[in-house]
Amino acid sequence: MGLWGSVKNQFIEVIDWTEPGEDVLAYRFPVADNEIKNGARLTVRESQAALFVNMGKPADQFGPGLYTLTTANLPVLTKLKSWPTGFDSPFKAEVYFFSLRQKLAQRWGTPVPINIRDKEFGSVAIRMFGIFSYHISDPPTFYREVSGTRERYSTDELNQQLVGQIAGHAAEAFAGSGVPFLDMASNQVRLAEALRQQLQAPCAKLGVQVDTFVVESVSLPDALQEALNQKQSMGIIGNDLGKFAQYQTAKSIPDAAKNPSGLAGIGAGLAAGAGFGSMMGNAMQGAGGAAQAPALQACVSCGKGIEEGSGFCRFCGSPQAKTCGKCGTKQAGDAAFCSKCGNKLQT
Repeated sequence: MGLWGSVKNQFIEVIDWTEPGEDVLAYRFPVADNEIKNGARLTVRESQAALFVNMGKPADQFGPGLYTLTTANLPVLTKLKSWPTGFDSPFKAEVYFFSLRQKLAQRWGTPVPINIRDKEFGSVAIRMFGIFSYHISDPPTFYREVSGTRERYSTDELNQQLVGQIAGHAAEAFAGSGVPFLDMASNQVRLAEALRQQLQAPCAKLGVQVDTFVVESVSLPDALQEALNQKQSMGIIGNDLGKFAQYQTAKSIPDAAKNPSGLAGIGAGLAAGAGFGSMMGNAMQGAGGAAQAPALQACVSCGKGIEEGSGFCRFCGSPQAKTCGKCGTKQAGDAAFCSKCGNKLQT
């Protein structure tokens, strides 16, 4: 903070500001009831700007440098106060300092999922996160539209406004990019640049310029992500329904392990999955002409489909009826020889 008189009506001879940290954007120099002396010294450091304000109206602006205040370098204030050339008396005016440095690594994100129309999935809700940087580009506009007469104005206060602007333009930028969601990971730079361009006009109205914009993550809500994972799993497995059934059963093992009775059905589930996959695979091969599926018969115990002539059910293990190849008599599934003609039966 610059040096200034602490006694009422003391003349101010030195006006300057040393930034106390990274988070202050605007600072009002403490003039209070004091008056600025004719010929006072104004110091504006690199990455700063100073603005003189008369009765709430922005007047003269100063960039980096050391100034002796006279009517020569206060032309607007001179006109507002109707000073004659070469004024000698002290004067009152508010002085505001602005930090023009880039404010780096400012976080942004969509507070709630935003709905966008995707070429592949139709309507989906996405979340986006990242960082951006900006700087004050027009101090008088920033004073009028944003900071006003308050003593300090911080990055946290401005970021609330900017993050709202970002969320409002995110859906439009995503749709305008023409990039499907599944390809967005490799096109985040393109999306970020589209968003940066869309933010320039509304930010300029605040006296701010967005310098860099980075999209770090584009994601789906948990429920939609799980559905996408299932779709991708099916895409990898393809038409092998047996493998898919086994995959689903394997996924259920951790949950079944928490319930002792649940593991009892895992083996049967794997066998059923394999059998179902085999049946469907054979059926599809027959339909395509690649191979003819074997004839099936129902198990006498569990009713599941097994190959005709099988001695035992591959699902429940129960013996099946056999037909003697010599005399055609039906025999028990576990019989080794025909009870009528004594012919040895196929095992």
